Amino acid sequence: MIFEISRIIREAGRMMLSFHNAPSHRKEGHCNFVTDADIAVQGFLRQSLLSLLPGSRFFAEEQENEKLTGAPTFVVDPIDGTMNFMRSRSASAVSVALLKDKKPVLGAVYNPYADELFTAEAGKGAFLNGETIRVSDTAFDTALVTFGTSPYDSELAKKTLRAAERFLLEAGDLRRSGSAALDLCDVACGRTDVFYELRLRPWDVAAGSLLVSEAGGTFVSLGKDAPYYDGPCGILAANGHCLARALEIVGSACKDK
Repeated sequence: MIFEISRIIREAGRMMLSFHNAPSHRKEGHCNFVTDADIAVQGFLRQSLLSLLPGSRFFAEEQENEKLTGAPTFVVDPIDGTMNFMRSRSASAVSVALLKDKKPVLGAVYNPYADELFTAEAGKGAFLNGETIRVSDTAFDTALVTFGTSPYDSELAKKTLRAAERFLLEAGDLRRSGSAALDLCDVACGRTDVFYELRLRPWDVAAGSLLVSEAGGTFVSLGKDAPYYDGPCGILAANGHCLARALEIVGSACKDK
């Protein structure tokens, strides 16, 4: 099935790029938008993926969703990094995961700007355009740390930036891309070493979480006992050398008032 999903997600990426200056519409939350491209790509993915696996469910950003169940479910972000897409920053991706029993068994993230397709199957490894990928073995003191700012949740701003300051002082350097899906892919293929964001939704991370795990890294849901698929939560992904200190920094920042 990963071959068919790869074909579908590549087509979705081409559709995304076919939109130029797509009309945008405000959603609930600070600086939160959806474009006509998001809607069109999601419609294509819904039809294509549900046809691929009859009886499956579809859980996606640009629709009202019921709670995830154990049924086979496609978890989709049609354009992760919508603000980047709106501003022609060439840092957006299509993200598709298949969950069974609320655990990802297939994941694919496609960056159409770079023609990079990241794929993973549970127990079978992670790949970039068909080549095996692994997380880095970089030590924490030289780690490249990426993070998201949870811009729709203003109460998390100080905690996010407290952690960022600590990473800047102790690790190598910081980056902010604006696409959680691509940030997780970067950890999975060793371009970066840590990624954290204090509130994300299932469609942001379902595919990327599997990519990181299958590439030998660790993906952690933060601040709650339930995993990310039961609702919005913070996440952290890291290689083995950086995980412990990264968890300490983010945990301490979240506890501070």
